[in-house]
Formats: sequence, C-alpha cells, structure tokens
Amino acid sequence: MSTTGPTVVEILASHESGSGSPTHTAARVADALAARGADGTWITPVPREQLLAAAAEIERRPGARTLPLYGVPFGVKDSIDVAGWPTTLACPDFTYTATETAPAVQRLLDAGALFVGKTNLDQFATGLNGTRTPYPIPRSVYGGELICGGSSSGSARAVALGEVPFCVATDTAGSGRVPAALNGILGWKPSRGLISTVGLVPACRSLDCLSLMATTVEDLDRVFEVIAGVDSDDPWSRERGPRFAGGRVRVGLPDAAELEFFGDEVFRAAHLGVRDRLGRCGFDCVPTTLEPFLAAGELLYQGPWVAERLVEFETFLAARPGSILPVIREILTGGFRFTAVDVFRAQQRLQELRAAVARMWAEFDVVVVPTIGTTFTVAQVQADPIATNTVLGHYTHFGNLLDLTAISVPVGSTADGRPLAVMVFGPALADDTVLAAAARILDEPRPAVAYSEFRLAQKERQ
Repeated sequence: MSTTGPTVVEILASHESGSGSPTHTAARVADALAARGADGTWITPVPREQLLAAAAEIERRPGARTLPLYGVPFGVKDSIDVAGWPTTLACPDFTYTATETAPAVQRLLDAGALFVGKTNLDQFATGLNGTRTPYPIPRSVYGGELICGGSSSGSARAVALGEVPFCVATDTAGSGRVPAALNGILGWKPSRGLISTVGLVPACRSLDCLSLMATTVEDLDRVFEVIAGVDSDDPWSRERGPRFAGGRVRVGLPDAAELEFFGDEVFRAAHLGVRDRLGRCGFDCVPTTLEPFLAAGELLYQGPWVAERLVEFETFLAARPGSILPVIREILTGGFRFTAVDVFRAQQRLQELRAAVARMWAEFDVVVVPTIGTTFTVAQVQADPIATNTVLGHYTHFGNLLDLTAISVPVGSTADGRPLAVMVFGPALADDTVLAAAARILDEPRPAVAYSEFRLAQKERQ
C-alpha cells in the first residue's frame, strides 16, 4: 500500500513557517532513499551531501520563503535532461551527461524546488509495465509481486513511497497514468504542449507529453502553475485553456458491456461499484460509447507510429543492437515494416476518428473509464511481455493520438487488495475541467487557483 509522505502544500507550510527547512527535508529524503537502497525506484539519486548542499543554497536565496516551491523535493524521469547529470533511458550504453536542463525542470528549480535525482523507467520509455529495465525491477507498493507499471515506473513509486511529493514523468501512450494507477497515486497527462518537451529524449515526438505525479489535485495545481508555459523552441507548445467555471460536470459513461476487464471479475465488480457512486459526486452521467476511442488506440502499436521511435533510436539500434533489451529491440525493428502509404492511410483513418470524437464532446464534458482493466505480476509480464503490455494500454493508448487530456485517479482497492483507479479524460485544453472532476471523485476541495506573483513574472519574461 501507499505510504504517502508529506504533500507539496504541507512541506511548503513547514518551510515557510520555520517549523521545518529545506535542509531538514533533504536529510529526511536522503535517509528514506538510503533505507530502501537499490529497490528499482531511482537510477541516479543525488548523493546525500550534495542534496543537503543544494537545499542550503535554496535557503540562502533572497526572498527564499516566498518561492512557490521553496525546498520542495522532486524526482525527474531519466529520459529528461538535467544539466550535469546522466540521462540513461535505462540503457547504460546510451548514457550521456546532459549539458542543459530541460526548460520545464528549470522552471521548477527557479521556483525553489529541490532536485532529488533521476527515476527508473522502461528502456527508451517503451512500455507500460516497468519490467523493461537493466536496473532492479520496481514492484508496486501494493506488494504481491505486482508490476509497478511504466514507463514512468520509478517516478510513481517514489511518490507512492512518500520519498518525494511529486515527480516529473512522461506520457506518450499511458506511461504517466498506468504506473500511477498501480501505485495508488494521481497521474496527470496535461494537453500536449502545455508543458515544454524540450530536453526530453523523444519516444514519439508527435505524441510525447511531460506528465505530473502527486497525491493530491492541489499539489498538481501548485506544480503546474510553475512548470507550464509556452516555449518557442517546442513546436507543439500552446497556452492553457480556460479555467473550470464551476457547477455540475457531464460525465460520459460507456455501457458496462463495452468495458473490458480481460476476465478479471474482481476488477469489474470494483469498477462498476465506483461508477454507481459518480452521481453522488455532483456529476450528470450521460451514456456514450468507447468505440472511436478504442479504434484510435489500436492504431498506436498496430499502425506506423511505432516507426516514429526510429527517428530517435535508429542509429543507436544499428550500431549497438546488443545494448538494447530484446523486447525493446523487437518493438523498434518492427517499425521498419511500415511504408509511406501505411503512414498516410493511418493518418487519414485517425482524422476520421478525431472528427467523430470531436462531435461527441457536445454531449458531455469528460469521460470516466478504468485506467487499467486488470493487473499483472512481474512473472506474468516476463512470460508474455508484448500481449500483457497491450492489455495495460487498452484505455490509455488513444489519449495523445486524439489530443486528449487525462488523469488517473486512485479510488481504493479491489476486494482482493489490488489498487483501483479510474481515468478521467476530456478534449484538449479541458485540463481544468478534468482536474476539477478528479478533485470531486476524491472529495478534495479545489478552490480557483490564482496566478502567483512568481507565475506572472514568468509570463512577463516570455
């Protein structure tokens, strides 16, 4: 089970009041990491003395206590650059030391956040299960040899263990939502372009998103106010959409017969029980269908988008095939089978599905489905790595292809003690509505978030 530590808000309150300090927090985090050792959460943690020195430097900044993330510790998925630190993508032979920090991470550092280290992932951010790594394989905090989920496996585990209150991860096909679901925390994939992807080693550049993991919607709001912003160097960059105006939210609910639980009747019963409670959360439930969403999801790995990974990794694949895990090598080489005709055919089909989905948003504001339809153990995934991975992405693969925003929300446990989560998704730039819906499911108050003076200063510098 999750052993959640203090939240962003709680840490800030402690630091601002003087009852705690960044150096005390850094020492607590260093102790927690040392106590667990190499458990598959971190690839490159900041050494204790260096972490304490960084915390002390934050304390010495002019006006330090007014910084919006003053001394708040965080982790970064090891496919995102932080200057002076190795970027490995869970492939030791691919490793390089970054010379520049990703702009999104730099925003956090400028806001006083404390970088704790780089977290584990499925190699080349290819996978949803968390077992595709040469480093120790992380397990879900729920135990029972359950997979941690991926590709942002270490990020989810670090938050669920309470080592850090938030992590910066990625989500191309569900990589930020699936591990969040398997560890009982929030995993939010904002609309593409709201957080800069400059400094991220691409998986599929046209689909990649940076995502955030935390334990409360309030923490997501706080971090997002800092990390989001238009970046002229990111061709997909765009401004955030309108804020949620309040009132009831129309929730699209697919017929229960359309939902797939892959023979897991315990999961089915648990999810349907959650659905039955949505009406009491201030939602107006509207029947809908998942058909065009799932049809789009099938295009991701059965269509030519898998070939987009070769844009980044083709040269390394040709030069060092033995350095790549066999299952990742199989996926990458599969991209060579697609032709230009296949690409255009798939793009045309996707546009048809996008048009169909766009018409549906007139009927409801968000859709609620399971984040995952079942769970697997590490042994089950290793016995059938590609098929089990496809099952994990059933409800997430379509998200970026259809330009959606989505969040995985923990909603308790199944009758046999496994983590249960629902996914709330909506159209691009409906992020605030999706977050408001997530807060209601959690029964978490969510006041309107005002731009801080720090955030306004950031906008003025753009």
